[in-house]
Amino acid sequence: MCEEQTVSLVDVLEEDEELEEEASAVLAGSDSDHCSYPQGYVKRQALYACNTCTPKGGEAAGVCLACSYKCHEGHDLFELYTKRNFRCDCGNRKFTELQCKLFPDKDEVNSLNKYSHNFFGIYCTCSRPYPDPDDQVEDEMIQCVVCEDWLHGRHLGCVVPDCVELQEMICESCMNKNPFLWTYAAHLAVPGAAVPVKEETGGDSNTDVPNKEEQVDDVIEPSCKRSREESSCRLKELQETGQKRVQSGAVFWPSAWRSKLCSCSTCQERLSEADLSFLFDESDTVLAYEKKGKNNEQKEQGHDPLMSALDNLNRVQQLEIIHGYNDMKTELKDFLQRFASEGKVVTPDDIRQFFEQQQSRKRRRVDAGRFYCT
Repeated sequence: MCEEQTVSLVDVLEEDEELEEEASAVLAGSDSDHCSYPQGYVKRQALYACNTCTPKGGEAAGVCLACSYKCHEGHDLFELYTKRNFRCDCGNRKFTELQCKLFPDKDEVNSLNKYSHNFFGIYCTCSRPYPDPDDQVEDEMIQCVVCEDWLHGRHLGCVVPDCVELQEMICESCMNKNPFLWTYAAHLAVPGAAVPVKEETGGDSNTDVPNKEEQVDDVIEPSCKRSREESSCRLKELQETGQKRVQSGAVFWPSAWRSKLCSCSTCQERLSEADLSFLFDESDTVLAYEKKGKNNEQKEQGHDPLMSALDNLNRVQQLEIIHGYNDMKTELKDFLQRFASEGKVVTPDDIRQFFEQQQSRKRRRVDAGRFYCT
């Protein structure tokens, strides 16, 4: 028999806790009770597309978190994570047989909304669904901060760096649509994501190419350099250094890279014309949105009903409940760990037996306590 890697329910619970934390970061940044339509084009919010109401072949539409709960319960929904500058479509002209239960008085269409194949459950340059039942390759999906499409790591055309969750990615297509971004990439991009090269000047190539240390200096110095003249253009300064990089594949950017973009009037106009003005706003990032969601979640946890109930108990009762919970948690983990180490499958009968034992121990403790007290 070949050795199989077993996963205990403990591992599943721990992974589930991590996923729940990630989901809370996304969802807690949006309102789950009220339609976001009255807020206009929301800076960033969790969005869904309803395959039941707006299937492929029709018009693309997106609904807010609250409408996904209240108006589309039981429907086939595509989770779109977050999108920027979007206004909820629920119940407008695109939904011929549905009226929004939370805010029915909507315009026929939201003309400033942007849609992609994501709204029909299709992602990446390979135009496949996620999860994909026909794809057996384990691969993470990474969102482009410009087009906001999700791409498989293996389809980015570059090496995915470590700590990718702390970085931003711009796909190759969006980079090529905005060529000036390649100049910034040569100086600000995550090292190792692509190979930087020096522009040839026509001389001996061996004398023109610096060593690695010189290349690092060239990359770092201009990115932090600010001209004393307010009217100067930092992008132009970077272009004049001659520092280049291979213009292929997606580009990963470290945190705070947006603050190093040139904000002269010419560059502001350039980004505005390309509909990229949001790059000047660091609060536009998904990390900033998730941080807001986590803060909201922590505030809500301060009003946990369980904690409120504990507040109404005396100190001894509180300690008894807390100790009892901790004991059960420890015993449950130990109980499940034995199955994992022995490669056994946990059955419903096993779980039932565990809790019956817990109940029996509780009765024995109570009885013992009563006997002691008498």
